[in-house]
Amino acid sequence: MLECIGFKRRLRLRVPALSLPGFDRSAEYPTRCTSNLLGLEYAVLSARYTLVLLATLLTACGSSSSRRGATVLFASGADLQSINPLLTVHPLARQVQRYVLLTTLARYDSALSPRPYLARSWDWSSDRRRLTFHLETGVRWHDGHPTTAGDVAWTLDAARDPATGYPRANETAAFESVTPLNDSTVVLRFNTPQRAFPDLLTDLAILPAHLLSTVPHEHLRQASWNRSPVGNGPFRFVSHEPNRRWVFAANPWFPEALGGPPKLERFIVVVVDEPTTKLAALTSGELDFAGIQPAHAAFVERDPGLRVVSYPLLMTYGIVFNTRRAPFDRLSVRRAVSDAIDRDELVQAYIYGFGTPAFGPVPPTAPNYVPISPVSFSPGTLSPEPLSFELLTVGSGEAALEQMVQARLRDAGFDPTIRLLELSAFLARVYGPRHEFDAAVLGIPGDLGLGYLGPLGELAGLRIPPDPVLAQRIFADSLPVAFLYHARGLQGMSRRVRGVTMDLRGELPTVQKWWVAP
Repeated sequence: MLECIGFKRRLRLRVPALSLPGFDRSAEYPTRCTSNLLGLEYAVLSARYTLVLLATLLTACGSSSSRRGATVLFASGADLQSINPLLTVHPLARQVQRYVLLTTLARYDSALSPRPYLARSWDWSSDRRRLTFHLETGVRWHDGHPTTAGDVAWTLDAARDPATGYPRANETAAFESVTPLNDSTVVLRFNTPQRAFPDLLTDLAILPAHLLSTVPHEHLRQASWNRSPVGNGPFRFVSHEPNRRWVFAANPWFPEALGGPPKLERFIVVVVDEPTTKLAALTSGELDFAGIQPAHAAFVERDPGLRVVSYPLLMTYGIVFNTRRAPFDRLSVRRAVSDAIDRDELVQAYIYGFGTPAFGPVPPTAPNYVPISPVSFSPGTLSPEPLSFELLTVGSGEAALEQMVQARLRDAGFDPTIRLLELSAFLARVYGPRHEFDAAVLGIPGDLGLGYLGPLGELAGLRIPPDPVLAQRIFADSLPVAFLYHARGLQGMSRRVRGVTMDLRGELPTVQKWWVAP
């Protein structure tokens, strides 16, 4: 079913079921046969058939883009999980927090250097153990209260408290204290000298202490602020319809020192979880931005009103091994699995070249990347019988990626069984305290400070050192994950929206400067 989503209306169109071999309507990408070219031909044919069908239906949707004016609709594949930066790992939610609703102490420029934002300047002590921030005094919360050093101290202290459950809490281990000296000055002390500006401070948006300080940290997930957030950023919160949309309006009082009021009137995140629905709504003008499948990029590029933006991501796909139990408690088995995977095949046949083969957790475009040379495994040391294991993944379709991996592993003497689970069941088994899995396919979102490497190693059952260079070497030597490919972002966008830059920082770093052509 195609669903064109406008600001005030919804239109549903029934799409006939497709019966071409090799096509799974629920898969993220067209299904591809792993053993012969015939399967690839069927997949291409089915994708073309789908696009032709969409082209004949889209005229019924009609475009609403001209009626929206300076309102921009941005598609998300899932709800934002939480708008509270202390609680969420959702990549788009984190961008909405730091670029739309709230402010961070600093932010990265396009060269990935930290630049002043809420903190207009900072200075280090000679021993690099004390960092003093001088805040912009004209930033107000959307209820009129001033943003102060007390808000900064409360946010960082909450992040440090294990009761909060902040996903990047391990990166706060070096924080010794956070002390507001006055309303516009705050001092962050470290227990060891720091080599660089903490990446965490460019990602963790500051929260209003006057609205949250009375909530115990262990109860922050139930705070009323999460349902009706008051921010201090360039956009203010208007409304949230669960699993449908988040609506933000321009903050006309946002200070010029931080870039001034946004040029858009409204920014709306629309939840659209079905790929063909997103494609139909984008092409009809019901959406201004939508992540698209690699197979559909050429189709979108042919539309004169749209353009395709491909940009680097910190998103790596891999097979996480549970090193706590057999057979993946043996390094030789993990190496044999990794060596059997044809990464070039995955990049070319599964994601249409929109990515690069991965042999480590960090893409070459990221800071602190360490080149990893693939290590070939010498066969003959495994069991003479096929080694059986369960490969967990999320979904309800034919699992094209997993089937391609499965075929290669069977040729290498393994007998993997693909088990598709609903998301909550997958998370419970993989991330739960008992870690009830053999191996699991994961999309691994990263951060520019590479703080995600430690939790990723812990998920597999290995302790990873905090130093990002050493961490990458441990991943190469111990192989707790068989990395598959580094993905590239792929967005279809309306040409009516201007001033857009997408890069390693995400899709929204310039949203404050976006404007709509008349």
